Amino acid sequence: MKGFPHKNTINLLLLGCLLSSAWDIRVFGGEKVRAESIEKVIIDAGHGGHDPGNLGTGKYRNSEKHIALEVALRAGQLIQKELRGVEVVYTRKSDRFLELRERTALANEEDADLFISVHCDAFTNGTPQGSSSYVMGKNHGDENMRVAQAENSVIFLEENYEENYEGFDPSRPETYIALTLYQNHFQYQSISLAQKMQNQFTQHAERRDRGVKQQPLYVTSRAAMPAVLIELGFLTNSKEEQFLNSDQGQQKMAESIFRAVRDYKREIDRLQSANKESTASKPLETEEISPIVFRVQVKTSSREMDVDHPFFKGEEEIMVHRSGAYFKYSIGAYANYDLARKEALRLRKSGFKGAFVVAYQNGERMDIAQARSSNR
Repeated sequence: MKGFPHKNTINLLLLGCLLSSAWDIRVFGGEKVRAESIEKVIIDAGHGGHDPGNLGTGKYRNSEKHIALEVALRAGQLIQKELRGVEVVYTRKSDRFLELRERTALANEEDADLFISVHCDAFTNGTPQGSSSYVMGKNHGDENMRVAQAENSVIFLEENYEENYEGFDPSRPETYIALTLYQNHFQYQSISLAQKMQNQFTQHAERRDRGVKQQPLYVTSRAAMPAVLIELGFLTNSKEEQFLNSDQGQQKMAESIFRAVRDYKREIDRLQSANKESTASKPLETEEISPIVFRVQVKTSSREMDVDHPFFKGEEEIMVHRSGAYFKYSIGAYANYDLARKEALRLRKSGFKGAFVVAYQNGERMDIAQARSSNR
């Protein structure tokens, strides 16, 4: 697996990170990492509508968008049926087009615990085969960012993509530098889920293991939760295309996704239980807590903008929060999450398609799940 540690190295890395940082609520990457059980999963069927995805060999009527949707729906049904208490939300349940930024905006709006984006791979010849899983990051030299450029290029099918994506151009390698600054907070959890996906693809669906890889993918970069993009297989490989177009093949891949989520949830539940036992005997500490304020984030920009800028359409109560090299703009101030969510829906209908709810305390951004829990 080029550009990535051996599987045994990954397992040791994950074990160390999960036990030492991710699941005992220590700070990693500047923010606290999620440690609650899995209650909501976003399943994103890639492409759709006038974006067919890759067309494969041309032997079948179905393109990538059809197979991704069918496998996504089947996987979601299995998760809801077999994992009690876990809700599944789909970015699309039919053949419709969604902007790239809308997909993760929905995941953030839903305050989901996992984001899984389903795709099919392609290559310039029919030789490559196998399944792979991608997490946010950058492995220099990893297939020359083939997958990242292919998946990110769908923004060219959107209107006003230059403005909406702040100059990000999937065809220009230099624009990926800023993208790689995102999504470090859940990297180890994302790798853990991705490795479980690969285990199931190879063991249950008997696919060739192309491994867990890191690439700067826009759809996973903006997800405020562990996120994985999976490539089920190559539609440009005639045998794999036949498998992925078959009822048996689609069911096997859906079952593999379900089984990976199940294993990941079991791991978290065990770690959460162990963490509760280790902290049960510790005395409670009390401190004065400032009120939590919920806002609706509508834009992230590398350039500072005036609040009177036409982009904000005359909206009031605009707050700007500096985070590293970026300026994050949010609207409104609510003491209640539900009110902020209604505002986010209104703003999305009025043209702010990427709007989602964020939380602040003492002027600092805080984890939305923690904010909701503290606010109840």
